Amino acid sequence: MTSLASLTRWAAPLRQAARCLHTPPQTPSSTSAALQLIRSQPSQYVVANFVGKNYILTPRDLLTVPHLRDVKVGDVVKLDHIHELGSRDYTLRGNPTIPASKVHVEATVVEHTKGSMEIKFKKKRRKGYQKTIKRKHPFTRLRIGNIIITPEPDAAAQSIPASSSS
Repeated sequence: MTSLASLTRWAAPLRQAARCLHTPPQTPSSTSAALQLIRSQPSQYVVANFVGKNYILTPRDLLTVPHLRDVKVGDVVKLDHIHELGSRDYTLRGNPTIPASKVHVEATVVEHTKGSMEIKFKKKRRKGYQKTIKRKHPFTRLRIGNIIITPEPDAAAQSIPASSSS
């Protein structure tokens, strides 16, 4: 039989842990402040639309997509349909996308490859018709580069006119 004292002794660390929860950071007031907050975090991710599908991507990820005919190995592809940009503490969502001037994500074509063998078996009963179709779907592999968040120019820097030499 367990006593009430042993149960409360067991639950005490749980109550202390509940009191010591991490408080989330304050929400930024503007988009530029949100970009600065995300840029200061050690790791970022993006949700990008590429070839009609959404992918969650981080730097150095290896992405396998359906075959891209226009690119060769070593080419750099720019991902411009970015729906979400985030870090551990904060996420910035676009409406519907984040402008390409604020976030740059590039992917390098690593290889063109084929998937595993897929076998289809067709048959019509009582007719003697049997057919086996074998196929390997072609894929392209991309290596995701760094996520570059461009800082917005300061209002003070824009207000200073350039001096002209006469």
